[in-house]
Amino acid sequence: MKNPVRFLLIFMLVFLTLFYGTFMAVQSHSDQEEIIKDLKEQIDILYIDIEFSNAYCDSLQQKLDLCKKINQLQIPEFEYINVLNAIVEVESNGNSNAYAPGEDAVGILQIRKCMVDDVNRILKRNNSSVRYNYTDRWNINKSYEMFNIYCNYYNFTTAEHMARGWNGGPRGINKSSTLDYWEKVQGYLDS
Repeated sequence: MKNPVRFLLIFMLVFLTLFYGTFMAVQSHSDQEEIIKDLKEQIDILYIDIEFSNAYCDSLQQKLDLCKKINQLQIPEFEYINVLNAIVEVESNGNSNAYAPGEDAVGILQIRKCMVDDVNRILKRNNSSVRYNYTDRWNINKSYEMFNIYCNYYNFTTAEHMARGWNGGPRGINKSSTLDYWEKVQGYLDS
């Protein structure tokens, strides 16, 4: 009777050892899969970080380019910003979600589709690969960029030229209909 019990105990020991080994191998495989999953998530996060960094660098480059263009204007940078802020107040009262359905003017600068078309025509004429779409009118930074491109192209170098040109188009400075608009902008500049 000792031999069968001994045999059974040895058999159970071998069986449990094999079972434990198999269990550990499966568990190890599960752990490896979990580690691989975690590594993939970390890689995805790094890709997102890289994309954000690239976008941030592009944004900084655009701001640097804008500053260089501002420095080319005859109007000091501080005054340029004040003029832009005054026009924003007149156009949308600073509301980037402003919408005027009668003109289909949208965003912080109340940009119409014809303005986007004009800016894209200017960019094409200057051999730039940059293009704007109508949705960009809702984006504050892209609206500022379009404003800057427009003012530079038409050589609006004074506060009055910028305001009246923005309101009345390239020949807006010569239109009496833009005088009221200029007075509103000037009111914000003087306050």
